[in-house]
Amino acid sequence: MTAAMPRFALPCLILASTALAACIPQGATNRPVPPPQVRDNSSTMIDLLLDDRVTGGDPAPTWTMADVTANARAVAASRYIVRPGDTLRAIGDATGAGSEAIALENDLIAPFTLIPGQELRIPAGLYHRVASGETGIAIARAYGVDWGDIITLNALSDPYILRIGQRLRLPRGASAMARSTAGSRAGSAAVDIDAIATGSQPALADGTAPTAPSAVRRAPVTTAIAAPAAFSGRFQWPIDGPILARFGPLAPGKVNDGINIGVAAGTPIRATADGVVAYAGDQIGVYGGLVLINHGDGWVSAYGHAERLDVQRGQAVKAGDIIAIAGATGQVQVPQLHFQLRKGRVPVDPLRQLPAK
Repeated sequence: MTAAMPRFALPCLILASTALAACIPQGATNRPVPPPQVRDNSSTMIDLLLDDRVTGGDPAPTWTMADVTANARAVAASRYIVRPGDTLRAIGDATGAGSEAIALENDLIAPFTLIPGQELRIPAGLYHRVASGETGIAIARAYGVDWGDIITLNALSDPYILRIGQRLRLPRGASAMARSTAGSRAGSAAVDIDAIATGSQPALADGTAPTAPSAVRRAPVTTAIAAPAAFSGRFQWPIDGPILARFGPLAPGKVNDGINIGVAAGTPIRATADGVVAYAGDQIGVYGGLVLINHGDGWVSAYGHAERLDVQRGQAVKAGDIIAIAGATGQVQVPQLHFQLRKGRVPVDPLRQLPAK
C-alpha cells in the first residue's frame, strides 16, 4: 500500500535543529494549499486553541488561540469530613479544589466510593475552572505552563475531554499570561504532537457525548469529537519510499519520535488504519501540513509536511484512504513524510508496528 509518512514533530518540534539537513529551519514556512472542499467558513483545524474567525469565504490568514478566562483560584491545604450524599465533585465545589486532585491526594480509585465520616486531604494549589469550549492547550497557554504537566498533575486520561466546571490543578509557577500573549500566533506556541493529540478537544457539559464522526465533517470549534469504539490493531504503510531517518536518537540530545520517508512531491499519503481525523491544518510551522488520526484504544498516528490536506477534523477514514498529498512544507528542504505512531501519549517505533518490507 502506498504510504507517505508525515514528517510530524520530528525532533525539530522540540529541538532547535537536528542532524538531518531535511529538518534544518529555513525561515519562512512553506504553507500547504488546502483543497477547495475545505476552504469555507469553518475551521480546517481541530480547536487547537484556535478560533474560527474567517474573512469572506476563506480561513482568516492569521489564526489566533482561543481566549481563556484565567480564573484560577488559590486553595490552601485543608481537611474535609465526608457527609452523607457527598461526591468528589461536590467536595471539589465546596473546597475549590479539583475532584481529580482530591482523588489523587487520597489514593482513591474509581468508582470513588466515599464513607460518611471519612477524612479527606484537600491538596493546596492553584485551580482553573474550565469554561465551555476551552481546550487543554488553550488553558495551559493562558497560564504559561505545559499541557502535559497538567495531564500528569490531574491524572487525566484518554480521550482527554474536559468537563465544563472541572477544576484543573495547575503546575507550580503558573500565572495568568497577558492577553497579548494568549492571542499570539499558534505557530509560535510551544506545542508538540502530544499536546495537539491530547489537548485540542473542547470542554463539554456533564452528560454531553462527543459528536460521532461522519464521512465528511468539519467539526465546529466548540465540538468534541468521539474516538472510534475499537481498533483492529493493524497498521499499513501510509506511503512508499526510502527511510530518511529512523525512530530514536539522531545525535546527542536529539531524538526522532517517528520515522521520515523520502517521497516525490504530490505522492498521496494514506491513512495507516481506520480512525477519526483529530487535526488537519498547517498552523504549526514546523510541521507544515499536518494530519492526526485517532484510531481508538489510545493509538494516534501523525503525518506531517503535506503539501495539501484532503480531510477535515471529525471525518471518519478507513485504512488506505488518501488523507493528504506529500510535499516539503514546514521546516524541511526536500519532499518527505514524517510519520509517528503514539500509544497512550508514548511515541512507538512505527517500524515495529508496520508490515515488514
